[in-house]
Amino acid sequence: MDELQGEASVSVFAGGEPGHEAAGPARPPIDDAAVEAIVAAGRTERDEVVRAVKSSTDVAFTWDYERSRPPLAKLYDKAKHSQWNGSTDLPWELEVDQERVAHELEGANAGRFAALAGAEDSPLRSWGSAQWSQLAVESLNSMLSQFMHGEQGALVCTAQLVETVPWIDAKYYAATQVMDEARHVEVFAHYLDDKLSGHYPINPYLRTLLEAIIGDERWDVTYLGMQVMVEGLALAVFGAMHHLVSEPLLKQLLRYVMADEARHVAFGVLGLQEFYGGLSAHEIRERQEFAYETAQFLRKRWFQPDVWERMGVDPRMVVRLMLEGQPAEERAFSSMLFSKIVPNCRKLGLLDAGDGWLRARFTEMGVIQYEDAADTGSDYATFDEVARDRAETASV
Repeated sequence: MDELQGEASVSVFAGGEPGHEAAGPARPPIDDAAVEAIVAAGRTERDEVVRAVKSSTDVAFTWDYERSRPPLAKLYDKAKHSQWNGSTDLPWELEVDQERVAHELEGANAGRFAALAGAEDSPLRSWGSAQWSQLAVESLNSMLSQFMHGEQGALVCTAQLVETVPWIDAKYYAATQVMDEARHVEVFAHYLDDKLSGHYPINPYLRTLLEAIIGDERWDVTYLGMQVMVEGLALAVFGAMHHLVSEPLLKQLLRYVMADEARHVAFGVLGLQEFYGGLSAHEIRERQEFAYETAQFLRKRWFQPDVWERMGVDPRMVVRLMLEGQPAEERAFSSMLFSKIVPNCRKLGLLDAGDGWLRARFTEMGVIQYEDAADTGSDYATFDEVARDRAETASV
């Protein structure tokens, strides 16, 4: 996973990773070069429209058409029945109050923003309500934009899985996910550009992660990185957002996307569980290390320098203030993001393989408490909001 070591290797916290407090009475001084690196790595390339990424995976045909994997066959059948139309199944006719949506979601960042505003040398100390409202709007646009870009990453990765996975049941299901991901990109783009005030370019941190997952020559690592890690974190984030917002269009959009995402994560768990049972200890350790590095990468906070620059604030000052400490609210939210990843890694056997190497790493990260949460390989049916809505409509 060398691709993740370059621009993404800057530690988010001086002295430790998020959720893992540095030893000693105080953190070391923040290095100016580290601040500059974070700001530079987070700036988007606004003029880039198309980006080519090299992939060296082999295409796998299979002439064995026997339906020999019942869990994947069941998942495929569920996917066929749960397709929805992004153009006609969502209430696009509704008006959206962008500031209200932004204000509702701002609650997730209240602790972080309060800490920034309270610092003695913070440029935010003199802000009035209009500036705080605009920051919430820009943060909303930036966050949803990264979801949209991530969905395109999933679209490309799953199309690649159709080519590379060796089982016919997995090829069948992956083909349905390609349609799901295209629909997700479509609805997020529609919401951002027609209901909000437009989208941001892809964050370079996210871009680097997607390129590493797509570029790995091992099909199961692409499977693990996207289906279990990235999609698992997205499922947790969408759930938190759905809890916070009341705007009907976004709330239904999130419900339907979550229904799809739960199947996608289940696809990763059900498919890899069998494959990992046949790997050597060395090969399993490589997958454990990949999962840990991806988790560390996902956990790095996005400092959103583009947002701060649009607000007329020097992002270096903001990054420095954020590096100096992490509010308790943000630590709790950051930990919650792994509520789907940890139990799914447990079900794959990655937590305790190799004398519990990954268990120890997740313990250090402060997320091991989620190991006994429901894994998505078994609870995906509980997310099927599309089927529920259709049943309610039919009963009227």
